[in-house]
Amino acid sequence: MSVYVLVHGAWHGSWAWKRVRKALQAQGHEVFTPTLTGVGERSHLLSPQVNLETHIYDVVNLIRWEELSNIVLCGHSYGGIVISGAADRVPDRIGALVYLDAFVLDDGRCLHDDLPPEQRKAQLEGVRLQGEGWKVPPIPAAVFNVNAKDAAWVDRQCTVQSLATFQQPLRLSGKIDAAKNVTFIRATGYDASPFVPSYERAKAKGWKTLTMPCGHDVMLDLPQDLTRELLAISPRNTTSVH
Repeated sequence: MSVYVLVHGAWHGSWAWKRVRKALQAQGHEVFTPTLTGVGERSHLLSPQVNLETHIYDVVNLIRWEELSNIVLCGHSYGGIVISGAADRVPDRIGALVYLDAFVLDDGRCLHDDLPPEQRKAQLEGVRLQGEGWKVPPIPAAVFNVNAKDAAWVDRQCTVQSLATFQQPLRLSGKIDAAKNVTFIRATGYDASPFVPSYERAKAKGWKTLTMPCGHDVMLDLPQDLTRELLAISPRNTTSVH
């Protein structure tokens, strides 16, 4: 049995992982899909004080209090920043890291540092016009080419997120560098991806990289394919570790 902790991206929640979670559980694996503070079913906890560190410790504390070890820690999109922070704080608990069309940031950088200027400007304009100066409105599913069957549902499910989560710098001590089993999965089926620099950074680090021909929400567009990759990545599946 493997243990998976699957971390969603900005504006999403545990709900985004339900297909992959059920598929992994059906094969006997233990799966946790935490919803980060302030979004999804935890949107009642949203405040301007919710920041990146809040979300990192959502994951770190889950790992500690559930007494998890040798886990496959996967982060989608913004969740890539969260898992980097978590893996740096509890490196001894990590068996494998998976960046699913996600940001890979160096110490001292924040999401808005890595976002293309026009996308950052659009988010800040949304904060000013719709978010009372501190809430970032969700990006429409159509922008990420979410499959037609799920697009309207995704738009209904997504919730605003605190601007501080996008602007607080990631702090890394270097302990994350001990991770050996690291994979970056890039989704290639949508335009203007902000994750190409992270994909190139992953290749430069010598991580395993692969692509999937779908929109950004891979867990919704290609849940079976993603499940197969996650199973192959598991540190317990030694025949699949490269």
